[in-house]
Amino acid sequence: MSILLKSGTLVNEGETFIGSVLIEGEKIIGIYRENETLPEAKEVIDLTGKYIFPGIIDDQVHFREPGLTKKADIYTESRAAVAGGITSFMEMPNTVPNALTVDLLEDKYDIAAEKSIANYSFYMGASNDNIKELLKVDSKKVCGLKVFMGSSTGNMLVDNENTLRSIFSECSMLIASHCEDEDTIRANTAKFKAMYGNDISMKYHSHIRSEEACYRSSSFAAGLANEYGAHLHILHLTTEKELSLFDSDKPLKDKTLTAEACVHHLWFSEEDYGLFGTKIKWNPAVKKASDRDALMKAVINNKIDVVATDHAPHTAKEKSLDYWRAPSGGPLVQHALVSMLEHVSNGKITLEKVIEKMCHAPSDLFKVEKRGYLKPGFFADITVVDLASEWEVSKNNILYKCGWSPFEGRKFKSKILGTWVNGSIVYDNLKGNEIGEIVESNSSMRLTFSA
Repeated sequence: MSILLKSGTLVNEGETFIGSVLIEGEKIIGIYRENETLPEAKEVIDLTGKYIFPGIIDDQVHFREPGLTKKADIYTESRAAVAGGITSFMEMPNTVPNALTVDLLEDKYDIAAEKSIANYSFYMGASNDNIKELLKVDSKKVCGLKVFMGSSTGNMLVDNENTLRSIFSECSMLIASHCEDEDTIRANTAKFKAMYGNDISMKYHSHIRSEEACYRSSSFAAGLANEYGAHLHILHLTTEKELSLFDSDKPLKDKTLTAEACVHHLWFSEEDYGLFGTKIKWNPAVKKASDRDALMKAVINNKIDVVATDHAPHTAKEKSLDYWRAPSGGPLVQHALVSMLEHVSNGKITLEKVIEKMCHAPSDLFKVEKRGYLKPGFFADITVVDLASEWEVSKNNILYKCGWSPFEGRKFKSKILGTWVNGSIVYDNLKGNEIGEIVESNSSMRLTFSA
């Protein structure tokens, strides 16, 4: 089956130009610029005035399966992901049971092979006592190792310095880390409980999970990476202070210390706690507006390498609890790209930089094979967007299993019109309706990685 995506505006490798993309089977086989002779194709889709992007690669999600499927599962959240233009995801190991052995990790791949609409990979989880399992992982088939240097689910808080030194010195794979200093958080928690008891305002979340908690952990992890020459990828940065750890001058291919920002930390600030309450309770916490603005600047100047979601849904009932009991995390994959495109519309970042940080850089950083670019020979993971089609997030068009979004009531100027995974359309909204159709084509694949 050959498909020609005709006369759209391509955004790829720093260029924006009118062109067409020829798909045959699972791959892109041709890119044609305006005025070049176009080939024949079995199906031609005219995308005049619309934008063609490489499919978004999200390097941090929590899809909750196995064990926490009342909140979400791989099927429901991958559906929401492709509706948001995300064609590939990398999912975290703090499910139940925690993915702390190779066998448990492979169980998740088996589930995804049956259920996922998008391409998938899963991190192997580290604990204080599973170094032998970490060393068994095949780096060509698994995106990386995840180390929680801050509180997490089950047996996944790695707080033993000797264990951390073993991981950083012995493991050759990319190490992705959640960095918050647990001792600092515990001390802050005791302090605020003593002051306010159970009746505490959400506004203190960023004081409990503070700048100092983040910096102490991030700087310690960066020090270990530098000492042992490990590739450390620090997830979801939230503070301006942490940015001093990273280099904006080196090209990504030469970095061994890399960083991620998440869409919610580029959108919200602690000034929003009064309006949104626990709906925007995340770990690490949303912090000052000045931190948010510094993060955006760091995305632009390349101190921060990728933009992702940390999609982590909980039920509406759970999120409605008081501050101490409400879990941290929220659903984001369906609205991540459109939120970043809103920043483009508002002049805060260029379209080319968004595609770099959400498509090209994740591919390069993780060495994903043949994805993240619009290139002949690459898999046809493609997202089509209308940058001038306003719509409002509502219960009627939310696809998350949890049924809510921190963006409810928000109007976005851009709309996802179509998402292709390995040459098959999996989200069809080419008519520009309120919500499109999920096409379950069984086209998703396990991501693979070059050495």
